[in-house]
Amino acid sequence: MESILMYVWLLVGFVLLIKGADFFVDGTSSIARLLKVPSIVVGLTIVAMGTSAPEMAVSVSAALKGSNDIVISNVLGSNLFNLLVVAGGCAVIKNLPVSKDLKKRDFPFSILIALLLLLFIVDSLFLGGGQFMIGRIEGTILFALLIAYLIYLVFAALKNRTEAGEDIKVMSPLKSIIFTIIGVAGIVIGGDMTVDAATDIAKAFGLSDVIIGLTILAVGTSLPELVTSLVATRKGENDLAMGNVIGSNIFNILGVAGLSGAISPYKVGSLSVIDLCLFLGFSVIVYIVVRARNKIERLPGICMVLMYAAYMVYAVMREIM
Repeated sequence: MESILMYVWLLVGFVLLIKGADFFVDGTSSIARLLKVPSIVVGLTIVAMGTSAPEMAVSVSAALKGSNDIVISNVLGSNLFNLLVVAGGCAVIKNLPVSKDLKKRDFPFSILIALLLLLFIVDSLFLGGGQFMIGRIEGTILFALLIAYLIYLVFAALKNRTEAGEDIKVMSPLKSIIFTIIGVAGIVIGGDMTVDAATDIAKAFGLSDVIIGLTILAVGTSLPELVTSLVATRKGENDLAMGNVIGSNIFNILGVAGLSGAISPYKVGSLSVIDLCLFLGFSVIVYIVVRARNKIERLPGICMVLMYAAYMVYAVMREIM
């Protein structure tokens, strides 16, 4: 009976995720139209923070409990999944245009802060007692950068307000807020149920905690980004979809990794340093495609998903060998 319930909760979690994302995209898109704010800004802020709630909850909880080993692996695993599977998967469904602001401002910024995170980790090897780690000062700097970035986006949005097109259906302010709140609740609760059920099922099959952490936890906490971006792409909200991917990656590095470090310094394993270097490499490759084509087309999207599959094989193999 208990084993059947695990699969039931998994199904219920997926339903909540999908319907929550549906409501969330409708609500946030309507808010963007009402406030005359570009969808890309909403994707980089409200949607990114909402869909990154699971990563924040898992990592901050781990920091408070002193279980900091999970923080950086969760951040990097989620960012790799967002970049390669979420963006790549959306491109497989439909060519994914990338806005001028995202190409010139936000995507390069996401690469720069990943490089900064790497520098913070590596310099601790020489300054922090001969080991890789993120200390309170580094964590505070990262989190302060997130606050500054969000403030900049708000002022940029106020400066570049645009009129909504007449062909776009806009809900009332109250209905937009209700849809957004219901959507966030569905995404967070559904994501949590899905991760818990999938973890229980994996343990029932005898998989180790390490493998579960590398696969189910990282992928599971990124399900909100995946479902939200796919729904946004299906509804033609391409700026919202790509903004969600880049915004979530920025939030994960500056907010999740930064706040966790500010709360409690954490060690970073050498394998996580390799993963961060891989993430930087993949980010540069995708950015070159974006710079050249101003969009991610189906073939590059397929290649991105395959790169993630290759990475997962490598990550699992290095743990079991």
